[in-house]
Amino acid sequence: MSSLRFGTAAPVLNREFRGCQTMAAVAADDSLGTERVEPGGPRKAGGDDPFAVWREMRERDGARVTLIQLYALVAEPRGLKPHELPLSERRELAGRATPLMWPGFEYSQRSRRREPQPVEIVAYDQGWPGRFGAWQGRLADLLGPVARRIEHVGSTSVPGLAAKPVVDIQVSVADLGDEDRYVPPCEAAGLQFRLRDDEHRYFQPPPGQPRDVHVHVCQQGSKWERVHLLFRDYLRCSADAREAYAAAKREAARVWGNDRPAYTEAKSDVILGILGQAEAWATANGWGIRA
Repeated sequence: MSSLRFGTAAPVLNREFRGCQTMAAVAADDSLGTERVEPGGPRKAGGDDPFAVWREMRERDGARVTLIQLYALVAEPRGLKPHELPLSERRELAGRATPLMWPGFEYSQRSRRREPQPVEIVAYDQGWPGRFGAWQGRLADLLGPVARRIEHVGSTSVPGLAAKPVVDIQVSVADLGDEDRYVPPCEAAGLQFRLRDDEHRYFQPPPGQPRDVHVHVCQQGSKWERVHLLFRDYLRCSADAREAYAAAKREAARVWGNDRPAYTEAKSDVILGILGQAEAWATANGWGIRA
């Protein structure tokens, strides 16, 4: 197996990484504190405007320029570390940044906001595959042939990996834009259609129900579909990658436990590095998405 140092594949993987981050970041969180997420405002030259500087950096260098760097641009002139910014200010910054990080991002008008919860990383639970199996059966019954593939993804799909205790499910469909074919069945399963962006649709239990599952609908054959399955399969076979990812998650939760978007952004370099290794592994082993 080829071994790549973390970060060597960044230019190639930045666009695919954006999808991988969405799985656990803003798409799976209500911590922005608003139901309307506005673009970053009128464009200005960088100058003294931290947001404009950050936007130019992001457009130039892609996903390696994280939300945390935006926090730092705002915090450092005030003698603060990024995590020392007031949480309300971080949420406002994240709300401004979200449409630039995730094109097409918008909340579903009929969904309801859940109260933000702190990030909790727990030891691997042998019950997670069973929870996925129950949801897989329910979704398969309701979606029928609309669901071309229903997969267990995210950290709970990797035996032995510490994770947030929420099962992530990826449903692949032939036409992501035809929401009428999959939104009502997912809602009939007891989920609310929370948000959409250009690459996927996101469902979660409504307020008042346990937050134990997230469902992500994506286009069959898309980069989104591929990168999540590759990331999962590589973590399943690489103990070193699992150890690195678990350590990154625990450290991110320690610093950013009350800020879910920043928690995910804090793992960016490690995720990009693992994806670089995964691409080399896929090439060497003839990996592909099974029919």
